[in-house]
Amino acid sequence: MKNVKVIISNNQKDVKIPTGVRLLVRRCCNAVLVGENFSGAAEISVTFVNDEQIRELNREYRNIDKSTDVLSFPLGIDGVFDINNDTGAQMLGDIVISMQHAVDQANLYGHSLQREIGFLTVHSMLHLLGYDHERGGLEMVHMREKEEAVLTQLGLKRNGSYYMDDEA
Repeated sequence: MKNVKVIISNNQKDVKIPTGVRLLVRRCCNAVLVGENFSGAAEISVTFVNDEQIRELNREYRNIDKSTDVLSFPLGIDGVFDINNDTGAQMLGDIVISMQHAVDQANLYGHSLQREIGFLTVHSMLHLLGYDHERGGLEMVHMREKEEAVLTQLGLKRNGSYYMDDEA
C-alpha cells in the first residue's frame, strides 16, 4: 500500500480530544486498508463534530432528523474512487464522528473513549470501502467480524457486548 493521507479536523468544542486520538484514527484507517488489501495512495477526511452538527448532516443527507454516532460519505462506487489530480491518490470519502455520541457510547458499553473512536473509525472506513450492515443478515455479521479483527489487531479488543435489550 502506498501513501495514506488522513485529514483530521475538530469542528466541535464540547469534548476535549484526548492525546493520541489523531494517531489512533490514522492507525485505524491504515489497518482497514491493509486488511482489505487496498492498493495505491488514498485520502480520507475525518471530522469530529457535536450532536447538533451531526444531526444537521443526518437530516440533510439521509432525511433522518436525529443525531447519530458516525456518518460515512463514500466517494467511490464498486471500488472505483475519485482521484485527487494533484496527488494521484484515491479519495475514499469523509467520516464524521459525533464526539458527544462517542463519549456516551463508551460509557454505555463500558470501554474507553479511544476504543469507541477506534470502532467508529473502522466501522466508517468499511462503509467507505463499500460494506453495508443496514440490510442485516450475513452482510452485517461479516462487517462486524472485520471490525473486531481490525480492533483486536490494534489492541482495542471488545470487552463486552454490543447487544442492547430493548426492554432496558
